[in-house]
Amino acid sequence: MKVLIADNLSNMGVDILKKAAGIEVDVNVGLTKEELIKFIPSYEGLIVRSATKVTPDVIEAATNLKVIGRAGIGVDNIDVAAAGKKGIIVMNTPEGNIITTAEHTMALMLSMSRNIPQARSMLKDQKIWAPKKFMGKELHSKTLGIVGLGRIGTIVAERAKGFYMKILVHDPFISKEHAEKIGVEVVELSDLLKRSDYISLHTPSLDGKPLLSTKEFNLAKPGIRIVNCARGNLIDDDALIEAIKSKQVAQAALDVYAKEPLAMDSPLLTMDEIICTPHLGASTEEAQEKVAIDVANQIIDFLTHGNVRNAVNMPSIDADSMNKIKPYLKLGEDLGIFIAQLLDEPLTGVEVQYNGEVAEQRIDPITISVLKGLLTRNIEGINMVNAPFIAKDRGIEVKESKSTEVHEYTSTIKVTAKTNKGERSVTGSVFGKGDSRIVQFDEFYFEAVLSKDMLILTNNDIPGVIGRLGSALGASNINIAGFHLGRIKEGEKAVAVVNIDSQPNDKTIQTLREISGILNVSTVTL
Repeated sequence: MKVLIADNLSNMGVDILKKAAGIEVDVNVGLTKEELIKFIPSYEGLIVRSATKVTPDVIEAATNLKVIGRAGIGVDNIDVAAAGKKGIIVMNTPEGNIITTAEHTMALMLSMSRNIPQARSMLKDQKIWAPKKFMGKELHSKTLGIVGLGRIGTIVAERAKGFYMKILVHDPFISKEHAEKIGVEVVELSDLLKRSDYISLHTPSLDGKPLLSTKEFNLAKPGIRIVNCARGNLIDDDALIEAIKSKQVAQAALDVYAKEPLAMDSPLLTMDEIICTPHLGASTEEAQEKVAIDVANQIIDFLTHGNVRNAVNMPSIDADSMNKIKPYLKLGEDLGIFIAQLLDEPLTGVEVQYNGEVAEQRIDPITISVLKGLLTRNIEGINMVNAPFIAKDRGIEVKESKSTEVHEYTSTIKVTAKTNKGERSVTGSVFGKGDSRIVQFDEFYFEAVLSKDMLILTNNDIPGVIGRLGSALGASNINIAGFHLGRIKEGEKAVAVVNIDSQPNDKTIQTLREISGILNVSTVTL
């Protein structure tokens, strides 16, 4: 396997990759887009930081690429959707920058409160001693509003408590129990704005929409101070400047910007009330070594063992968890393949229901395996990475539900496929040493082995149908390996799954459909 390192990476990470068995490493920094497009077909792995732009053109040229590793948390320079559609895994290293970004947040908060950059400039550049000009604010007893209580936000909260600050949090995904455990108060954004003396942002980009604009600044407590080490487009720059001019916002400290590098004629740089640093959140020696080590180990682990960690376009799962769900991944894919061949209309939605012990495992990879199965016969090159992207592009709505309650079977997975004409469902379970079986098809209950070649019959439950079917298959030299029948009530409609050793041709299928009592015949191939 060949890996290209296209941006500057700590030597510790490079050395780890070079020592890995079965991996050849090239370091080629500063490539133009055209050069990258020329070289990328030779590589299975690509490692970048923020300088190299992995555009759709680059991804299209990457005929052998399996994984892109970003040494850092942000993947704005990588077209994740294009990579996903092509089945390329995109990994980042979210743990490496956590401490350093949280510490930079606190550094900006202190620098802003005590006017350190402005005082330094006046003293060293202008040679003016003016201590009274830079009256500051204490953090002690102030209220800090944190938007986004992820790993970085949590560390900022812990550090701020050391200054005896009161912590408010706005995060729709944090429970009150978790908030109480770490000693913060969960509030709505409007309440946070009105009550906070300081605000620190730690949330992902909101589809390009600013979190803080004129409306939010007008709601805020007069004289509020804002720190942003998360994403530049979370703040409307023009609205921030106007809010500072009106004294509604006292100060701001920014490390990230909507467009980077920040233009040297940006009005943000002209205001003394705004501290600007050039995206230094991850710029410590410790952080750069850690992300280099992390990305190197992740790439090696994937290319040599298939383990996926910190992927941004598919569920990350370790080897131990993978072993636990491996039989269900196969079952999910088989159920998807099975039901896809019985649909008469394009798929519009899919619902996957997990019951029993499987509901206690990681279900998101299993749902993706179901999608892969549903799409595999119609789309070339479908895999676990691109299946969700392709489903979304086609407007296929995906829903999951689960219950740990155990009924007749220890674990079951029910797949309901929806079209404009209606829906069909199949429920499966894993038996013995990983054998996949159907336990329900639509409203019919029975146990059927999922095999390579199958016939799916709908027939009137009357004597002689099965015999005539067997004779017709025998005449076509097709052997029956298993026969599984389900019916709701004697004498009404029945469904059968027939395991056969070879697929019938069109002539045989037509013969079967003409048998008295048979209503429909379909073939399924796994």
